[in-house]
Amino acid sequence: MARKPAQTPEGGPLRRGWTTGACATAATAAAYTALLTGRFPDPVTIALPRGETPAFALALEGLGPSWARAGIIKDAGDDPDVTHGALVVSEVRRGEAGSGVRFKAGPGVGMVTLPGLPIPPGEPAINPVPRRMMSEVVARIAAEHGDAGDLVIEISIPDGDKLAQKTWNPRLGILGGLSVLGTTGVVVPFSCAAWIHSIHRGIDVARALGLGHVAGCTGSTSEAAVVARYGLSENALLDMGDFAGGLLKYLRAHPIPRLTIGGGFAKLTKLAQGFLDLHSGRSEVDFDWLGDRLAEAGADAGLVEQARRANTAKQVLDLAGAAGIKLADLVARRAQATAQAVVEGSGVAIEILVFDRQGGLVGAADGW
Repeated sequence: MARKPAQTPEGGPLRRGWTTGACATAATAAAYTALLTGRFPDPVTIALPRGETPAFALALEGLGPSWARAGIIKDAGDDPDVTHGALVVSEVRRGEAGSGVRFKAGPGVGMVTLPGLPIPPGEPAINPVPRRMMSEVVARIAAEHGDAGDLVIEISIPDGDKLAQKTWNPRLGILGGLSVLGTTGVVVPFSCAAWIHSIHRGIDVARALGLGHVAGCTGSTSEAAVVARYGLSENALLDMGDFAGGLLKYLRAHPIPRLTIGGGFAKLTKLAQGFLDLHSGRSEVDFDWLGDRLAEAGADAGLVEQARRANTAKQVLDLAGAAGIKLADLVARRAQATAQAVVEGSGVAIEILVFDRQGGLVGAADGW
């Protein structure tokens, strides 16, 4: 039995949308095809990481002797995404022979200026999965037309600099605009009531099936890692996302013996701090708190101060790792204590697993 899609409070399904990364990939496919053939495919179809093949209508076309430009209006579905309705533009130009695919930030796309993010400083804020998606679509089209595929891809989002002020980008040191994001290409609609409702229904199904072990994960990477670790069935996977509280409070009244919570270091740091809502708009990583944990672990004053002044949780984790301090284990234990307190008396035993961005286990607290 597959998990049901999220629903509106009225019971209708929430419409999913497409990430900026998916839009940028589709625009790149259209522009590169036009550069090679003189014709823009409209609509343009791409393949997403999970196998979906959506088609995108073009909102903008432009073609010159050595460049082509295409734009797509982002549809975020029923998600209240600040970039819903934004124009995502890809302009492709010939690169030097043998240079492969290179990326540039056009107007409205930010530049990374501080360490600790998936993209290093000095690079456009185009995340790894969208880069891979665009590189793969270029390779496919190049092979179809016998081209070398040496391209400079410039992504721009008009008014992206203004939209970025409504995000955490400035605080993260991403300056000048938005990030091009997405790990699946699909925007899952954000609705607190509907999402928490779907978590509750997942618990009900797991109990009805007599499952003794379920998992709630913050995202697809941690979920895949937990599945690989335990071989859990689809019915054992609860769409926790940011709603740790919605999961734990329902489990307290409707217990299942074993719960694994899996997630990235930043999200689980928030749980360790005592937050039950892990969304970036409603809770923040406290770098002073991380500094205190390092001090407790015996870190020297210089390292503690570096942690307090860090830009991202990942940066603190990297600093701790370089010093031989297992900070993720410490965070996992604190997160476990937060979670276990919520379900106290229910008989639910909780394990915390902390994963890196590649799905590697970096910290754990075994509550069994």
